[in-house]
Amino acid sequence: MQNSYDRTEDNEDTERGQVPPFQTPKGVHDIMPADHEYHTFIKKVVRHRCRQAGFRRITTPMFEFTDVFRRGLGDATDIVSKEMYTFQDRKGRSLTLKPESTAGVVRAYIQNNMKELAQPVELFYIEPHFRYDRPQKGRYRQFWQFGFEVIGESDPALDAQVIQLAYQILDDLGIAQLFTLQLNTIGTNEERVAYMQALKDYYFGKERYLSPDDKMRLEKNPLRILDSKHEDTIILNQSAPKMMDYFGDETKAYHEELKEYLTELKIPWVDNAGLVRGLDYYSKTVFEFWDKTDGAQNAIGGGGRYDGLFELMGGDPTPACGFAAGMERVIANMKREKIRVPRKDDLHVFVAQLGGIAKKKCLPLIKELREQGIRTMGALGKGSIKVQLRLADKFKVPYCVILGITEVREGTAIIRDMKVGTQRTVPFENTVEEVIKVIGEENLDRYTPGEVIY
Repeated sequence: MQNSYDRTEDNEDTERGQVPPFQTPKGVHDIMPADHEYHTFIKKVVRHRCRQAGFRRITTPMFEFTDVFRRGLGDATDIVSKEMYTFQDRKGRSLTLKPESTAGVVRAYIQNNMKELAQPVELFYIEPHFRYDRPQKGRYRQFWQFGFEVIGESDPALDAQVIQLAYQILDDLGIAQLFTLQLNTIGTNEERVAYMQALKDYYFGKERYLSPDDKMRLEKNPLRILDSKHEDTIILNQSAPKMMDYFGDETKAYHEELKEYLTELKIPWVDNAGLVRGLDYYSKTVFEFWDKTDGAQNAIGGGGRYDGLFELMGGDPTPACGFAAGMERVIANMKREKIRVPRKDDLHVFVAQLGGIAKKKCLPLIKELREQGIRTMGALGKGSIKVQLRLADKFKVPYCVILGITEVREGTAIIRDMKVGTQRTVPFENTVEEVIKVIGEENLDRYTPGEVIY
């Protein structure tokens, strides 16, 4: 499943006759428990804000027929030309691991006849994606994104609401102040055709100054040359025709109205005439959240309007607007701001026991403690009480319930405060009640049986 893959990086040790230990492939990483706390918090914030706004969750397949992305994203995009993980199934059909979600959501909308639902259809997702990209700060070959799409209506007020929802989520996560909203319009398809011809005319005779990538962009999608990072192209772009000069009154009025709504929402923006986004399906509104220090090099997410994508994928003309953000980059910026997230993984109680009879009594006690929302571990191995208390220290539990031979005989249990080292004896049948008192009702991890847990 490798695409233009340089295997040298993987085979160096093997070629020397050494067999390296198993490790993750380059560009992917394990999400360890500490980072899952951030993932869980981000998911809760996204779900909460999206549901407040009437969005419902969708999950599209991890792989699609390759044409879903080739047609939706455009052959000239870096994703299609360089970054997709494409493979054939046993019947020779070309499939691709999902590099982004919008094309799949549009395919799902068309395939499932969602145009019959009340419009606009508002959908959100939290999913892994795959791109053969050069691993660097915040960039991985398997990465997570959250995003949302508003499908079925065209109105600058909807664009403003999508931007406001994105801004609100970043604010809830404590990082909105790190970014500026970069805003632009790239007009309708007809307006872009005229502008792209003007760009081609401008660059005629200047091709020798362009990088190989920019030459290909000029040939396949001239608009994307405005997004070039090549030094000579950046200089040339400063004198290139201005896109706004090719827009009609309707496009200009749409963009001005959007900015008025953002002003009402008290969301600051920066006009950026060079912002075009990296995907071919955008039209009119485009936006990104750029790092105030690193600029586009550390953009955390973006989106815009893609009114023409449905027709490209065989559907009826359908307006839509969306946003997506990379979760790894969000987490990196939360850590940069030293933001601590709520965690529910810490144990409340360790149950230590001694002897076979004590262990048998501990098992239903542990079950009852857990059912009451007390995060509990115990009844492990055959070590002494002292060994088990040392283990409880390693797990950093605040309290320990001790049940030894004497406690079994007398029908009691010991509750030990591990921080201060004090302990008291309680009737065994009151153990759960007494533990709840010391833990505190507000700290219990409870849910009602039958309640939906996400």
